[in-house]
Amino acid sequence: MIIEKKEALRGELCVPGDKSISHRSVMFGALADGKTEAENFLTGADCLSTIACFRKMGIEIEQNGTSVKINGKGLHGLTRPNGVLDAGNSGTTVRLLSGILSGQSFDSVLTGDTSIQKRPMKRVITPLSMMNARIDSVNGNGCAPLSIKSSTLTGIHYLSPVASAQVKSCILLAGLYADGPTSVTEPAVSRNHSELMLRYFCADVKTEGRTSTILPNPHLIGQKIEVPGDISSAAYFIAAALLVPGSEVLLKNVGTNPTRDGMLRVCRAMGADIELLNVRSDGAEPYADLLVRSSSLHGTVIEGDLIPTLIDEIPVLAVLAAFAEGTTIIRDAAELKVKESDRIAVMTENLTRMGCEVEPTEDGMIIHGGKPLHGAVIDPHLDHRIAMSFAVAALAADGQTEIQDADCVCISYPAFYEDLDSLCGR
Repeated sequence: MIIEKKEALRGELCVPGDKSISHRSVMFGALADGKTEAENFLTGADCLSTIACFRKMGIEIEQNGTSVKINGKGLHGLTRPNGVLDAGNSGTTVRLLSGILSGQSFDSVLTGDTSIQKRPMKRVITPLSMMNARIDSVNGNGCAPLSIKSSTLTGIHYLSPVASAQVKSCILLAGLYADGPTSVTEPAVSRNHSELMLRYFCADVKTEGRTSTILPNPHLIGQKIEVPGDISSAAYFIAAALLVPGSEVLLKNVGTNPTRDGMLRVCRAMGADIELLNVRSDGAEPYADLLVRSSSLHGTVIEGDLIPTLIDEIPVLAVLAAFAEGTTIIRDAAELKVKESDRIAVMTENLTRMGCEVEPTEDGMIIHGGKPLHGAVIDPHLDHRIAMSFAVAALAADGQTEIQDADCVCISYPAFYEDLDSLCGR
């Protein structure tokens, strides 16, 4: 993909449905009695992998564009898959499904693509094993493929060493099948879509501070879900509108869950002009229209409890920091090393190619912004969020930028380049 510097982005856009909520609508709908209908479902490759896994376990799922109907069979209605369950590139699918599979009456093997087979799964193997799950890394390296055998689960109180919605959700989903209450306490609050949606499906879930608790064997009931626009997808257009002078962009129906809105908080701390309009909620999730105008930005510090609320947005925030006046420090974000790529290393590599002064650290980056950037050849290392972040950087950089393997954006946002072009007047 070749992208050149642009003048003023204008217009309005509805970004695709939230990836986290789309995954969960299929998973929880499959475990519920009756039909679950999800509108504005994200049709990216990751969520389609979740659909494929549940179809393989006997769940009838009808998809018509962004409308998905899941015919649930109840908490104990899944059947043994004929063959290995393949999660593709989706870490959410692997980790959350591990919790569900640990409580089944059949054995299974769960795997993914080459990237997934390098991502750490001990973070779910350890707590699931404490619950008496029989789950093992097939290759003995703490990664997928995972072998999961039938067992009787025991409720636990797990003190998680990481603030991770995937880890928390995995344990809570296993807790549906345990012999007593299951609790997870995190070092900081991670996104809470699982707790909100499980409650919406009539599970008994309580959250107090950094601890979430679920009671076993609920009667889940199918629901209608309007999936809000994904703030992680909106982040690229927020950044583009802020960076390109004279821009004004309206992003409609974007999810503004407070465990996910760190991007908005950091942008405002950098001096961004972002206005929330038409604030409302559907079911458990809040959302709003975001009016974004180009702004003069300055450096900031991104750290601590903010990190779990914006972990997926750090690459595009690093791009904003490169153009902002002054220094931005990102820390407490070692999790970036075990995403689809080592995002600290890959962001540093590619920002440097564009002329930015950036220093990688063990848990983040130090970015000295304000110096004009120039076009470059960008290698996103097949990471969709890296590719989209540098597409944004290219809009404000001098000259021409080439993004290699640009179609990796299909993991989460197949129409990304078309939507970006629509705001650029093309």
